[in-house]
Amino acid sequence: MVAAISLETAKRLIEAAEERANEIDNPMVITVANSEGNLIAQHRMDGAWLASVNISRNKAYTSAALDTATHDLAEPSAPGNSLYGLDTRDEGRMVVFGGGYPLEKDGGIVGSVGVSGGAVSQDRDVAEAAVAKWRNLLEKGEVEMAE
Repeated sequence: MVAAISLETAKRLIEAAEERANEIDNPMVITVANSEGNLIAQHRMDGAWLASVNISRNKAYTSAALDTATHDLAEPSAPGNSLYGLDTRDEGRMVVFGGGYPLEKDGGIVGSVGVSGGAVSQDRDVAEAAVAKWRNLLEKGEVEMAE
């Protein structure tokens, strides 16, 4: 069975990320995906770059597919390292820079978030707001899973 958070929970994560993007005055595209990296919800803020639509979705996909934050792939995929060329695999969907995070529950990946639209540090900052909201919802027992 594919694990997936509910659309309602995904919207709450997007809302938290959008709030942070507004705080730093940088429009973003925010994507929430299921455990296989397939889209649950995506939101493009007014003024966000069109290219960020695919990039944010691919960040979410990469995080789910590899069970890791995308920024953790930067060094291993650099020239001469063991994952060099990773970003050219899987039909070019692999992203090896920051802004994608897996979402864990009960020791397994149940979804992911990907953010794009600014510098990598800004993408990470906004995505981390969604991850913080995820953890908060988990602590409160307010995470809804899709049927």
